[in-house]
Amino acid sequence: MKLPPPLVAVLMLLVAACSEEESVQAAGPPVTQNDRVLGDPNAPVTIIEYSSLGCPYCASFHANILPTIKKNFIDTGKVRLVMRDFPLGGPAYVAALMARCARPEQYFEMIEVLFQQQASWAGSEDPKKALAMIGKFRGMSQEKFDQCTNDEGQLNNIRDVQLEARQKHGVNATPTFFINGEKVSGSQPYEVFESAINEALK
Repeated sequence: MKLPPPLVAVLMLLVAACSEEESVQAAGPPVTQNDRVLGDPNAPVTIIEYSSLGCPYCASFHANILPTIKKNFIDTGKVRLVMRDFPLGGPAYVAALMARCARPEQYFEMIEVLFQQQASWAGSEDPKKALAMIGKFRGMSQEKFDQCTNDEGQLNNIRDVQLEARQKHGVNATPTFFINGEKVSGSQPYEVFESAINEALK
């Protein structure tokens, strides 16, 4: 049956829209000016990490896998790492807000400290007080800590990133990675990341 020209045009637009949506999903989440980036901004491969500072698997990745990725790929200019907050639970939101208050050049140092000391604050009876103590040792006054962790604007930004990750990119657990758009779920062995990075470098 031959379709009327207007209907054909509508169908063509729908097909084009679907193709464009698939293309956007395949490309993975775009990097924005609000992102914290480790490595050469012009590196050919981008790893976007969705992480919760209270997640033990995320802490394991940062302790056991990331140092080798950094040595072999980030420090050599081949990869940049983009860290995105995906807090799971109230204490993780507080930790994310605290880290966001660090100067951009000190952000990843703060992230590593929070992961290293995760057990001391995430399992504390008063996580906010424990985080404030960590901040104090890093030169953050109580006044600054309170200001940072009560920042509604920043909290809304984190929630927006989290919602977009869920709805547009299917992120529902941490850690979740996108390596030049290819999704990798969980704290996988180093070899999984190495293979994905080398494939992206081809």
